[in-house]
Amino acid sequence: MLAFFINERKSMKVILITGSSRGIGKEVAKYLAKKDYQVIVNYNKSENQAIKLKEELKKENINIDIFKADVSIRQEVKALVDFIINKYKRIDILVNNAGISSTNLFTDISDEEWDRVIKINLYSAFCVTQEIVPYMIHQKKGCIINISSIWGQVGASVESLYSISKAGIDAMTKSLAKELGPSNIRVNSIAPGFINTDMNKNLSEKEIETIKNETPLEKLGKAIDIAKCINWLIEDDFTTGQVISINGGWIIT
Repeated sequence: MLAFFINERKSMKVILITGSSRGIGKEVAKYLAKKDYQVIVNYNKSENQAIKLKEELKKENINIDIFKADVSIRQEVKALVDFIINKYKRIDILVNNAGISSTNLFTDISDEEWDRVIKINLYSAFCVTQEIVPYMIHQKKGCIINISSIWGQVGASVESLYSISKAGIDAMTKSLAKELGPSNIRVNSIAPGFINTDMNKNLSEKEIETIKNETPLEKLGKAIDIAKCINWLIEDDFTTGQVISINGGWIIT
């Protein structure tokens, strides 16, 4: 029985989700863990949320790993990747989800704010991907999914810095899909619209109703919508280089 359990665990796909102790990342981690993926939840400042998530899933006999790392710092990324490789010997799937929002007039963006947003939203995805890709190339397979934003596609007033960082994510996605395709590594982006998470808690009820009215499906998205798309991209084997918009038809490009 023990041997069977060990073999079963070995056959599970190993997935790293950055910034996944709360928000969209948390729901993605929960959804995929229940789909029998071996999930590694990365967090930086939200240790209590990460522990709570681990304990919540443990009650359902589901085990996940949690690992503290600021994924905008190279050495901490290396420690995170080393932990996964030492324990599981491979990384099958990477979800680059870590990110922060930024709202400011373009003329008021300071150098410090620029550096902080670009480093967390764009450099972190570059850094984690660069550290993991050699293992995927060695495995001759892999799946990378980047969480960008609808604003990376169409831009947003007073959110130019955030839009720039997410547009960079989409450009990296398309370039890497071409570069890594011959190694059987698929790279895609998911560009959420308005998803009902803490990131949008600053919106008033009136603003939310306005967004709903402007959306053909007349509702906000849920984190589970993103999780289901990620699961599909993992299972699919012929989609790469795509930016998939999940926005209820709010913006159709």
